[in-house]
Amino acid sequence: MSKQILITGGAGFVGSHLADGLLRAGHAVRILDDLSPQVHRSGRPSYLSRDVRLIAGDIRDPNRLRDVLTGVEVVFHFAANVGVGQSMYEISRYMSVNTQGTAELLQAMLDSRAPIEKLVIASSMSIYGEGRYKCSKCGRRSAPPVRSIGQLRAGQWNLDCDECGGELKPQPTDEAKPSEINSFYALSKRDQEEMCLIYGRTYGLPVTALRFFNIYGTRQSLSNPYTGVAAIFASRLLNRQQPLIFEDGEQMRDFVSVHDIVRANMLAMERPDSNGEVINIGCGKPISIRQVAELLAHCLESDIEAKVTQKFRAGDVRHCYADVTKAQKLLGYEPQVSHEEGFRELAEWLREQEAEDRAETMLKELTAYGLTA
Repeated sequence: MSKQILITGGAGFVGSHLADGLLRAGHAVRILDDLSPQVHRSGRPSYLSRDVRLIAGDIRDPNRLRDVLTGVEVVFHFAANVGVGQSMYEISRYMSVNTQGTAELLQAMLDSRAPIEKLVIASSMSIYGEGRYKCSKCGRRSAPPVRSIGQLRAGQWNLDCDECGGELKPQPTDEAKPSEINSFYALSKRDQEEMCLIYGRTYGLPVTALRFFNIYGTRQSLSNPYTGVAAIFASRLLNRQQPLIFEDGEQMRDFVSVHDIVRANMLAMERPDSNGEVINIGCGKPISIRQVAELLAHCLESDIEAKVTQKFRAGDVRHCYADVTKAQKLLGYEPQVSHEEGFRELAEWLREQEAEDRAETMLKELTAYGLTA
């Protein structure tokens, strides 16, 4: 049955792919997006389907929200400033757009009495801080606190067991792992998640919070130096520059294709078992940052090797990858795109783009605020 669907922040990388999936399924899609110049330099992106009704506006504008919510039955709330590093020195903007913007959306939903049947909120793995670990020596499982600036400045990248001193080895991170907030971005994403879940419990609205891990794929913003690391690495390679890797490159992440993210969102809309739940969405298979750079170089047929800088960024965690058991159980979700397939698709798309390299810009900005060394 066709639904009237709103995607906030939907003109971006992930939202536009979701819009395509929803349109193919026969739904009517409208998007509210502020078309931020950092992401959209030329206004409405060419990849956005003409069947989408795009409303330009700020998520914090109650008048615009009231208009855009008219007749909406399902809301996907993707509007947010993204990026751990930038959030550490643009504190006011991140908290305003992400936290206050979500408050304005919920207030407008309440005041407008729109016939909303479901709200899906795009949350983030950044909420966890460090992932789950197991001691390689004594076998004790732990959820350690984030590394201190002192530890990072000393180049001590790995985490040790506080019982026996053995090195901690990463384990899949499940939804029950307590959050350890270590950036303003993470704080704002936790705000978004909790506010939406509180609203759902209070007003009887089905709400699902999907904690996305590291999303990659076509349409990632190449003008934004805080976009996904895969696109940043690929842009460097296409400009005959070495990808710049922080720490020693062995930090583990969960890279999940945007196509799998779209499937998860559509399942969350349809499956009542997901109501009121927080659910990890990743691929469930860890890959090191060094391996990401190597795989992209292979896909782009580049002989340029990444540069391991031994520098750090404040707010980064050592290891975190998803336990997707809950998504499998409640959504019937199974990641379908392998790293090899997904990075090959990204590389092919990037060959056709003007791959602007702004990694040095990011480093200069972080250095100016003492957030890297």
